[in-house]
Amino acid sequence: MGTLLIDKLLQTVCSQKASDLHLTVGSQPMLRLHGHMRPLATKVLEPSDTVSLMKSIAPERCQQELQEVGGTDFGFAFGDMARFRVAIYKQRGNVGLVLRRIPNEFLTFEQLGLPPIVESLITRPRGLILVTGPTGSGKTTSLASMINWINATMDRHIITIEDPIEYFHKHNKSLINQREIGIDVPDFPEAIRRALRMDPDIILVGEMRDLETIELAITAAATGHLVFGTLHTQSAAKTVDRIIDVFPADQQNKIRQTLSEALKGIVAQTLFKRSDKKGRVAAFEVLVFNTAVANLVREGKTHQIQGMIQVGKKFGNQQLDDHIMEHVRMKRITAEDAYDKALDKKKFRTLLAHPPEDEDTI
Repeated sequence: MGTLLIDKLLQTVCSQKASDLHLTVGSQPMLRLHGHMRPLATKVLEPSDTVSLMKSIAPERCQQELQEVGGTDFGFAFGDMARFRVAIYKQRGNVGLVLRRIPNEFLTFEQLGLPPIVESLITRPRGLILVTGPTGSGKTTSLASMINWINATMDRHIITIEDPIEYFHKHNKSLINQREIGIDVPDFPEAIRRALRMDPDIILVGEMRDLETIELAITAAATGHLVFGTLHTQSAAKTVDRIIDVFPADQQNKIRQTLSEALKGIVAQTLFKRSDKKGRVAAFEVLVFNTAVANLVREGKTHQIQGMIQVGKKFGNQQLDDHIMEHVRMKRITAEDAYDKALDKKKFRTLLAHPPEDEDTI
C-alpha cells in the first residue's frame, strides 16, 4: 500500500516539477510549487498512512534513528526521474515527511544566472570557495553545477562529502568519489581527514557546521587543495564574521591570518519566486579575494568588505542588492519580494512606492 501510494505521489511531484512534497497527519499531501503550498486532491492522511509511507522508503538504520532521536534524513533515487532528499520527523507523536526533489539534470551557469567570474574562481588550483545563503536558496544546486562543469572540462580527483548525497555525478574528465555521512564515513571532520590521504585535487564539504569541520576545511585549502564549502549566511561580509566567531577569542587573530590566505571567493545567493509564476530566479553576491580584501580580513575590518565589493566590480565583484535591483527592473521579481530579502532596505523603499510597472522604459 505504502509503496504504491508513494510512487504515485512522487510521479506527481516530478510531472508538476514541484520542489517539495509534505506528508503530515491531519492534512492532504501538499506540494510546494514555485514557492506556494498546494494540497493534492486526495484523502487526509491518518497516522497509519504516514507510517506506511515512511516504511516504504526509509532504510532500516533511518527508521531506528527516527525512534531514537525523533528525526532522520537520507537521499534516494526514484527510478531515472529524480532523486529525493527525505527528512522524516515526529510531530505530536506522529510521523511526518518532507521529500525534496533533486532534478537528475545539472543546470548550466547561464540557466542558474551565475556571474561569469565564477568560472575563473573555480579553476583556481587551491584555496577556499564558499557558497552561502539561507536554507532552500539553491546552494546545493549551484555547487553541483560547479562540480559538473569542472568534471566536464578538467582532469581532477574530486571528493565530495555530503549529508545526504543529493546529485549523483558520473566520472567524466575527472574522477569523482562521493562520500555520505552516516553511510560511508561517520562525520564531516573524519571525512576531511581521510580525504586528505586520498590524493584529492578538490574537496567539497557539504556543510561547514562546527568548529572542527571549519578548521579542517580551511587547513585543507591552505595546504594546496581547492575546497568548496557552504554556510547559512546571507552576505559575503557576514560569512567572514561567522567563520571567525566560531573560534575561541584567543584563536581569532590566528584564524584571521589563515583565512585571509586561504579564502579565494564567496558566492552568496538567495532565491525569489518569479513574478510570472514560472519558477524561481536567484540573485547572487560575489566577493573575489584580492590583497586588499585579504588585508581587511587579517586586520579585523570586515565591516569594510561591503564597500570593497562596490568598488571592486572590475575584479568580478557583485553586490547582492544590485542583482536584486536588476531583477526588479527586468520585472522578473516583484518590488515587495525584493524589499523582503534586500540587505539595505533603504535602497528599495522608493521601488515599493514606484514599482517599475509605472515606468515607460526598463
